[in-house]
Amino acid sequence: MIKIDALPAFTDNYIWLLQDPQTCRCAVVDPGDAAPVLAWLDAHPDWTLSDILVTHHHHDHVGGVEQLKATSGARVLGPAREQIPARDLALGEGQQVEVLDHTFQILEVPGHTLGHIAYYQAEQHWLFCGDTLFAAGCGRLFEGTPAQMHDSLSRLAALPGETLVYCTHEYTLSNLRFAQAVEPENPQISQRLEQVSQWRQTGQISLPSNLQLERATNPFLRSDETPVQARIAEREGVKARPPVEVFACLRAWKDQF
Repeated sequence: MIKIDALPAFTDNYIWLLQDPQTCRCAVVDPGDAAPVLAWLDAHPDWTLSDILVTHHHHDHVGGVEQLKATSGARVLGPAREQIPARDLALGEGQQVEVLDHTFQILEVPGHTLGHIAYYQAEQHWLFCGDTLFAAGCGRLFEGTPAQMHDSLSRLAALPGETLVYCTHEYTLSNLRFAQAVEPENPQISQRLEQVSQWRQTGQISLPSNLQLERATNPFLRSDETPVQARIAEREGVKARPPVEVFACLRAWKDQF
């Protein structure tokens, strides 16, 4: 059974560490800093880093890749449409890859960056989605369009509800505050905000989330819901917007929130 832990990095990043105790092999996702991974490996000398999974090219996701590959010889996997340091395997939509004896499906999810990918393991219901889908939020549109991000999020939201969302930032609390501003009458958002607030006060991380919870509380997955559409109409003064335009308004609002 694979164990998944979060290695904190920088101020709010998580490097996901997948561990196979039967083989003492491990893999990491989006190591923006090599130091937390090297520290873990130093503390577990019997373990081998076999794979480095990258979702997109931003430095806080790839900054540690070259050092980790140089010290471990790990295979580096990353999006074909982006420049990823030391990449061994370029991945795109519909491809499958074996990591720690588990098959991952590659989903292209442009929006945050144009070549962003996600890694989905269907049997275990794992989704490593980088900066596309966050707990109660989504990534900023640094390169892509609202339409691209809306489509990417819609594809992720269509995965099974039990899918575990392993995103790479601890943004949940601020995202939920925005979600409550969008839907102040949504009791599930209020309950989740209270729970995550308690977790963070005691130093507990808020991840992974799951897609059932995201569909109920993440405004960026709810642009076709009547309360969200009504809130945007109230703010913008235009009614009957298609969901992609509602999403664009939500993203612009969140950027200034």
